[in-house]
Amino acid sequence: MNRKTGRGNRWGLALVGLALAVLGGLTLARGLLGPSTPIVDGDTRAFFAVHSPLVWWAVAALSILVALLALRWLIAQGRRDARTRLRLENGPDGVTEIAAGGMAHAVAADVEASPAVLNADADLVGPRGRPEVRLRVAADEAAPMSELSGHLSRVTLPNLRDALDRDHVPAVARVSLEPSPATQRVVR
Repeated sequence: MNRKTGRGNRWGLALVGLALAVLGGLTLARGLLGPSTPIVDGDTRAFFAVHSPLVWWAVAALSILVALLALRWLIAQGRRDARTRLRLENGPDGVTEIAAGGMAHAVAADVEASPAVLNADADLVGPRGRPEVRLRVAADEAAPMSELSGHLSRVTLPNLRDALDRDHVPAVARVSLEPSPATQRVVR
């Protein structure tokens, strides 16, 4: 998720939360401190009686709009920002592009070469001229973290920089520690 999307999510959730908190507080105050009269008075009932079909169509349209916006937000949360193509060079002789999935697969295989890693997955993200790599690594909880960090800094990232012909490639690694798979014993 990029910074702009994350900031929009935080602002949107904060505003919805604030609106719900204010409405809940007003309802609670009305229930505790207000008179024991119905919430819907005669004027409100008269308004709905006069404009009944139109009001309910407007409520339905607003509900559909809110549902579509919520669905769009939900889909955006599950979307991965992975690139499909990665442009390495753009010059007078032409354009050099590679499949980002193949490069990500190679990076994941490079990470999995470490004895501390049980499983790895990678994505190349970011704008065309400044690719970034995101790693998801399942590491053996018994292995020293220095093995994993050393492998990433001495092998994986230099190989990636060489392949992309870049001096600097930002990388984020999300590491989860998992128990090593049980060794299988053969009984004869």
